[in-house]
Amino acid sequence: MNNIENLRELRKSMKKHNIDHYLIPSADAHQSEYVPDYYRGRAYVSGFTGSAGTLLVSENCAKLWADGRYFIQAAKQIEGSGIDLMKIATPGYDTIHEYLKKNVRSGETLGFYGRCYSANDYKTFKKIAEENNFKINMDFDLLEETWSDRPKLPKDNIYILETKYAGKSASEKLKEVRAKMVDKNAESYLITSLDDIAWLFNIRGNDVIYTPVVLSFAIITKDCAKLYIDKDKVSKEIEKSLNNEGITVLDYDMIESDTEKLTGRVLIDPAKVNASLYCRLNKENVVEERNITTDLKAVKNDIELKNFENCQIKDGVAMVKFIKWLKENVGSQKVTEMSATKKLTALRAEGNLAKGDSFATIAAYKDHAAMMHYSATENTDVELKKEGLFLVDSGGQYLDGTTDITRTIVLGKLTEEEKRDFTLVLRSHIDLAKVKFLKGATGANLDAICRLPMWENGLDYKCGTGHGVGFLLSVHEGPQNFSQRLINVPLELNMNLTNEPGIYKEGKHGIRTENMVVVTKFMETDCGTFYQLKTVTYCPIDLDGVDKTMLTSEELAWLNDYHKMVYEKLSPYLDEVEKEFLKHETRTI
Repeated sequence: MNNIENLRELRKSMKKHNIDHYLIPSADAHQSEYVPDYYRGRAYVSGFTGSAGTLLVSENCAKLWADGRYFIQAAKQIEGSGIDLMKIATPGYDTIHEYLKKNVRSGETLGFYGRCYSANDYKTFKKIAEENNFKINMDFDLLEETWSDRPKLPKDNIYILETKYAGKSASEKLKEVRAKMVDKNAESYLITSLDDIAWLFNIRGNDVIYTPVVLSFAIITKDCAKLYIDKDKVSKEIEKSLNNEGITVLDYDMIESDTEKLTGRVLIDPAKVNASLYCRLNKENVVEERNITTDLKAVKNDIELKNFENCQIKDGVAMVKFIKWLKENVGSQKVTEMSATKKLTALRAEGNLAKGDSFATIAAYKDHAAMMHYSATENTDVELKKEGLFLVDSGGQYLDGTTDITRTIVLGKLTEEEKRDFTLVLRSHIDLAKVKFLKGATGANLDAICRLPMWENGLDYKCGTGHGVGFLLSVHEGPQNFSQRLINVPLELNMNLTNEPGIYKEGKHGIRTENMVVVTKFMETDCGTFYQLKTVTYCPIDLDGVDKTMLTSEELAWLNDYHKMVYEKLSPYLDEVEKEFLKHETRTI
């Protein structure tokens, strides 16, 4: 079925249930960034395959909201479907909430599936509905009626992440969580986000592509810890191991009835707990705050940091081998975006403790890279030639960590504009990498420092500069980030983030340089404690794209020092031919 037919079938179901407008988000019952195929309903109905976006279907129109990463991609994928693209954070386009206020008439019904929207979303929709005298129906998952070949929910077994990788046992983490619960005067703690549960219980699974989590819920009290999961996924040995950590394993579907039974003060994260569960709670007893576990897992322990170092070296070795292969083969044999992606995935898989990619590789040649989250398909795949720029944003999952790296690779002669933009991106990257800052600073404080070289040239990028990264978990982790969006989350010691400024010019090129960094201590003075960022990604930055005359002496020194470190870290794991290649790629300029 194509998206026109899918819309027609959905509208039939809407009419059957007296629903005038129906929302389909990108989320699952756990508000996950990446979701099992079972929950990819927005992509099924609209044809838009990006990781984020919301579809609103009405009787006579349909609207798709997407952010700046996906404007180009979304426009192409919904072309001819009758769906209008609504550009998020763009003048002239209503937000979803503004649109609902203007277009849902008194007496009409707005529908959505309550499991796929958060408590915060529900409260916002409810307020708008009350103010505009329309109704809400969140009881029906209409995709169950219209998606005939809907994928099944995953059934793979879970596994335990050993303490030698995680750094702390589940029982130790539970002790920390319960101490925080006492501080907040909470008797119960309902957790629904998959990465938080996986981190807390040291469990991993294969329910979600790229993110090794398992569909589950959890309830923590002073005396017990309950894990709600498809019990077919839990072997007797693993259940015994969890029991030994003080964890009781219960069936996934028991969460709704057990939520209704909770008494006393219940702690929830309203951005994560789904609306269906939220409506089963006694609102007078609910304490709404960001997940305790989110803050705890954002600060890596010493063993996690040591393991991160190991996986970054393995990842760097794979990247060097990939870049060498690319430069030697483009022009002499057929290499495409998709074949290059397969090669990089295969090289990563050779690494010890490798568990697969951490997200879908973005391998984008020339103007394709202007789409920040481009994903090559058989219809869009192009051959690489000995000219222009090739952006590769990729990452790996390992038992000893998660990686995220972007390199824009020079395949041949560049235009003056391409070289200037490449160097501006590099300057922005370096200026953030070498920053020193006072304890208490947030990512927003540092984001502006990164953008300054671009702003001075009338350029900007419509996304954040960086995000946290999980440990064998989500490649996008909070609460910390580098972004213009103001969030009150100070950067703390041992937090890790990405540093990834970019320039994206539609019809021309896209350039991004990305490393991971860790917050470390710089110095203490009478003025306070100061932090710095330690770069922990090891891979050469293509010097063929650099206009040395544009760099300050400090930026040039950083680049040369970085490349010296890359060679020292990676060369022991390469053969002689690969070492010579790396030596050239990390040469002093």
